[in-house]
Amino acid sequence: MNDTICAISTARGIGAIAVIRVSGDDAISIVDSVFSAHRTGVRLSDRKTHTVTYGTISDCYGEIVDDVLVSVFRHPNSFTGEDSVEVSVHGSSYVQQEVLRLLCSKGARLAMPGEFSRRAFANGKFDLAQAEAIADLIASQSKMSHKLAISQMSGRISEKLADLHNRLVELSALLELELDFSEEDVEFADRKTLIDTCVGLQGEISSLSDSFRLGNALKNGIPVAIVGNTNAGKSTLLNLLAEDQRAIVSDIDGTTRDAIEVPVNIDGVLFRFIDTAGLRETSDEIERLGIEITKHHIQKADIVINLIDASDERTAALLNGAVSKILNVINKIDKVGPDRISELEKQYDNAVCISAKNDVNIDVLKARLIALSKANEIAESDVIITNERHYQCLRSAGEALNRTLFGLKNGIATDLVAEDLRLCNRHIGEITGQITSDTVLHTIFSRFCIGK
Repeated sequence: MNDTICAISTARGIGAIAVIRVSGDDAISIVDSVFSAHRTGVRLSDRKTHTVTYGTISDCYGEIVDDVLVSVFRHPNSFTGEDSVEVSVHGSSYVQQEVLRLLCSKGARLAMPGEFSRRAFANGKFDLAQAEAIADLIASQSKMSHKLAISQMSGRISEKLADLHNRLVELSALLELELDFSEEDVEFADRKTLIDTCVGLQGEISSLSDSFRLGNALKNGIPVAIVGNTNAGKSTLLNLLAEDQRAIVSDIDGTTRDAIEVPVNIDGVLFRFIDTAGLRETSDEIERLGIEITKHHIQKADIVINLIDASDERTAALLNGAVSKILNVINKIDKVGPDRISELEKQYDNAVCISAKNDVNIDVLKARLIALSKANEIAESDVIITNERHYQCLRSAGEALNRTLFGLKNGIATDLVAEDLRLCNRHIGEITGQITSDTVLHTIFSRFCIGK
């Protein structure tokens, strides 16, 4: 962790500029050895933090590689908490690789994936939850996923977890004191107070854990299955929402045999629309397999669009009652009269009437989808879990706290109850990195891009 690392931090390929990041004890002197400022007598080693210097990078023969801008960040006021330099070069792939080669020849080494962020974490610039939020921010594909990542980066989740940690420590301290004075048979807090405190903590941990389903969907895209009878217009609706011809449209029943998934951003919320095989009885083995896939997506979807063909006299497909959010959508209203539409509206409460073919009322459908996503119900102060690792840690913490509560209620030995409480606090600490292992850190930061 004490050597100097370097990497290209901008995306691969040719662009107007690229940024090469250098960090470590010798970062400034290494860049200084290949850099010449256009102002005579100016050296990077003499520059203050957060300054930019214009000059050239030259190779060992004195030949100019590129005109560059060099930004200096002195510890601890840098991203990594170390001396750092960012070299802005022209976007030529040759220039980028040549500058990296020169830096490595002067004593730097190529950074591993996520190594800059790992050093920042090790130097206390942010905790582990905030570090993971950086990766989420880079990967964000919608306004909502960006908002959730920014919230996590700002420390909102960390603050909530720190509060839980402190209260668990206070609770543990009371039980540990009892263990120290076990021979005197002293209770430092009555059991009812301890139980009430545990119940409160249990509710808060459970609430955080339960928020993961919504948070994960908003981060990665809310799965929406489009289902219905054959030839109801599912593929036409998918193509309209995607603004692209992603699925084959045909009047022949059973055209769609497999599920087709398309991500669509609606008002800052990412949805993953899944066009599925039409539901009907069939002897065709391939179509039957497609229908089984449809049933699978119905169970996995957060929202199911039950598409009903207004011109079809067949009964609409029956959906499993386990589906939490069913949105009935009456399609092909351009093919029927007002009486038929009125009849269907009475049959399906709160249905949206559309014509996918003619792009009628699609804005109404989108508004209903946003409402069902609950994205607009998230307040600035809400803490939403979006990370699978955090969710698993919270589940483990909740299980340990459940055992603690059981022990307090049933007179289990104090040392056993105290151990479960320590485990609960340990799992909370694993989220922010207060308690973690090199294996966990390697797994997390290896998923980062090399320049981050």
